[in-house]
Amino acid sequence: MAQDNAAMLHSNGAGVLVNNNAAPTSSAIFSNDLIETPKAVVARIETSGSTAEINPETMLMYASDELALDHGSVSVNTSRGMRVRVGCITITPVNPSDWTHYDVTDIDGRVTVSALKSDVYIEARDKNSQDIKKGTQSNRDLVREGEQKSRTEKCGVAYVKPQRMPAIGAIMNSPYMKWSAVVAVGVIACFGLCHGDDPVSPSKP
Repeated sequence: MAQDNAAMLHSNGAGVLVNNNAAPTSSAIFSNDLIETPKAVVARIETSGSTAEINPETMLMYASDELALDHGSVSVNTSRGMRVRVGCITITPVNPSDWTHYDVTDIDGRVTVSALKSDVYIEARDKNSQDIKKGTQSNRDLVREGEQKSRTEKCGVAYVKPQRMPAIGAIMNSPYMKWSAVVAVGVIACFGLCHGDDPVSPSKP
């Protein structure tokens, strides 16, 4: 792992994807890599001072100090303050240098946080705000060790899948293309009919 933001990804079976490509049971990952686990397969991220267990049917994006969870669940064990972000919600260890173990689950926009060792914060920001409003009671909630709390995520998922180009058949079946074709046929027909008395290549100017 030559880069500071690199980590190792291990899995207990086949079917794990990294950036939509099949991953071996052990491989290096880097910041902004997208990881997906299928049914019945668990993956594990190992990096300096932190580990994260990615449960089956989970999608997340890795960064050196953050996991952006799209859906599913992840269990984080960290002494370096690794956080989890789900859209507008961020879960952060209260004491970043202490060992902290917590679980985060996102199912249909409902985020559940369980503090297994040490305390964590659940911080929320308005979707129009650039920064989390730290220290504001309405936007920060403390989850103490042994507690579990939930929040509803209202500003969208953490990761947006890239859109694929539509197939040619889908484009040709769209109403816009159909009307464009009708207009083009009408113009061609008018060109032929409206000048029916004139030769195509007149001998006289």
